[in-house]
Amino acid sequence: MPREITAFSNPLVKYARELRDKKHRRGARQFMAEGLRILTEARDTGRLPSILFYAAGNADHPLVHALSIDVEMAGGESIQTTPDIMSKLSGKDNPQAVVGVFDEFDAGLDDLDRSAAGIWLVAERLRDPGNLGTILRTADAVGAGGLILIGECVDPFSVEAVRASMGALFTIPVVKSEWAPFLAWLRQGPGQLVGLSLDTEHDYRSARYEAPTFLLTGNEAQGMPADYAVACDLLVKIPMLGKADSLNAAVATAVMAYEVLAQQRASPSAT
Repeated sequence: MPREITAFSNPLVKYARELRDKKHRRGARQFMAEGLRILTEARDTGRLPSILFYAAGNADHPLVHALSIDVEMAGGESIQTTPDIMSKLSGKDNPQAVVGVFDEFDAGLDDLDRSAAGIWLVAERLRDPGNLGTILRTADAVGAGGLILIGECVDPFSVEAVRASMGALFTIPVVKSEWAPFLAWLRQGPGQLVGLSLDTEHDYRSARYEAPTFLLTGNEAQGMPADYAVACDLLVKIPMLGKADSLNAAVATAVMAYEVLAQQRASPSAT
């Protein structure tokens, strides 16, 4: 049966709230996700929270009820609480119906099967959690095999990144790596490394992409380092017809990913 917690001072409430902090999250190896859609999609991928919080007013919602039962059957805790505590957990005045505490999940480069997809996304020193979440959503939308984060990127398990991913964190493998190990792994098998750059004459639509294509997006402010660009098999740019000199990193990644997808769908033998 679900427990009922109404006190802000309850240790579980304090513990979950502290997962908003990166240091605590790393130490606990757990993170927080919000929203009925996200938690339902997580369950569909086989991942259930170890702790489920929901407001008493949502107890009779069939999806909340089903999540609660599944969490308890898996050995987790289901906690019915107040709207004020839900707001405290989410950090929002209008909190989601459910908040879940999940164990972090890691994947390494050797866990990836590059033949499983024609498109892979690679982001270097990505700093904005909204961009990371949006790139994850793009990866899911185009059927990418995974997202590889290079260097000191924003934490994909931060509340903001998880929220922005809209559940894609649970459907897309995320691997963290430094540049040298990634490049060594990539060159062990097939894979075209395509970098998004302003310092090239190759228009992104005139280029030809070979599956599996690894799309490399550089840091939002600085772009990719020169030695990364040299290591790419192909550098392409998206033409800018207005006064702006570049697109947002997540938008540019999405534009590129759909061009690669369009080519691969037009030529299925290339995938």
